[in-house]
Amino acid sequence: QVQLVESGGGLVQAGGSLRLSCAASTSSEGAFSDYMMGWFRRAPGKEREFVSSITYDGKTYYAESVRGRFTISRDIARSTLNLQMISLKPEDTAVYYCAASTGGPPMSALAFDYWGQGTGVTVSS
Repeated sequence: QVQLVESGGGLVQAGGSLRLSCAASTSSEGAFSDYMMGWFRRAPGKEREFVSSITYDGKTYYAESVRGRFTISRDIARSTLNLQMISLKPEDTAVYYCAASTGGPPMSALAFDYWGQGTGVTVSS
């Protein structure tokens, strides 16, 4: 069992930066490192989409729309997942969700078993 709480969202101008964080609480000590972690987002009126993920062994994946602008990282000691976002665009406006997976395709929402409540990001033009 994993509980996820996102933070760091807000309002930012186009070209600005934000850093999202996701605090994970797991049912057993040290289990955070065993999970594949990911970020997804849902823009107003659109379907949820993959943003980025990091596997248990540190391999990272990015959606083409954010590659080169977003960086995913994790702090295993603190059981925290981060998403550094730079050069933000209005089309990045969405609710961002943190998710944890016990295994599966790293870019598929279906592979993720646990989800946070989301944090909103609004990028103004």
